[in-house]
Amino acid sequence: MCVRWGKVTVPGIERTQNHMYVTAETVRRDLTALDRAGLVRRVHGGGIPVGRLDFEPDLTEREATAAAEKDRIAAAALTRLPDGGSVVLDAGSTVARLATAIPVDLALTVITHALPVAARLADRTGIDLHLVGGRVRHRTRAAVDAWALRAYAEIRADVAFLAFLATNGFSAEGGLTTPDLAEAAVKRAAIAAARRVVLLADSTKAGQEHFARFGSFADVDLLLTDTGLAPAHRAAIEAAGTEVVLV
Repeated sequence: MCVRWGKVTVPGIERTQNHMYVTAETVRRDLTALDRAGLVRRVHGGGIPVGRLDFEPDLTEREATAAAEKDRIAAAALTRLPDGGSVVLDAGSTVARLATAIPVDLALTVITHALPVAARLADRTGIDLHLVGGRVRHRTRAAVDAWALRAYAEIRADVAFLAFLATNGFSAEGGLTTPDLAEAAVKRAAIAAARRVVLLADSTKAGQEHFARFGSFADVDLLLTDTGLAPAHRAAIEAAGTEVVLV
């Protein structure tokens, strides 16, 4: 960290002892490191200490966080899509990237409760799109509550059927977690409807735990994440029986 102590003169401004001077790039880099370590949660304009509140960022902040890592994860997930099969696409910024990247000529049945995902696929002629209804949460633009749960309970697929899930936090011990109970219930229903579950999550979420638990790694067949995942986290997740692929 670039720090200067003592009496420092800045053009037009005089600073005195006990002030710390850092560049904006240094602050962003340090906040990223603290976020990866699980000590703070990155938010627009700074960070919030973990444990102060179960903060849930909005869609804009989710899209901007770990963007390069999410792009790589979405590209890797493309190779797992069945041609002519059926998939559930969960709410989440990485899953939305996957939806955007689906080739226009791929024949696929998609079931989703996420409005951003549906919007990306509505014009794709090769996609047989099914939108699950319910109360829409402002934070995630995802349908929740009884309507959504009933819809997932009725789903039966006769071809390869996968659920591409997103999560706010994951660990081998704490499982898969999210801040909202209603959101967790729908994710749990999507897992139950799938023959195979693929979790798409960047490594900044490793070791984080939130209020609502919706599954464990016993429910997950494959974790697609980035190379920032700590070896200890990877070993614990693989010991639970989940395949881990770093991209």
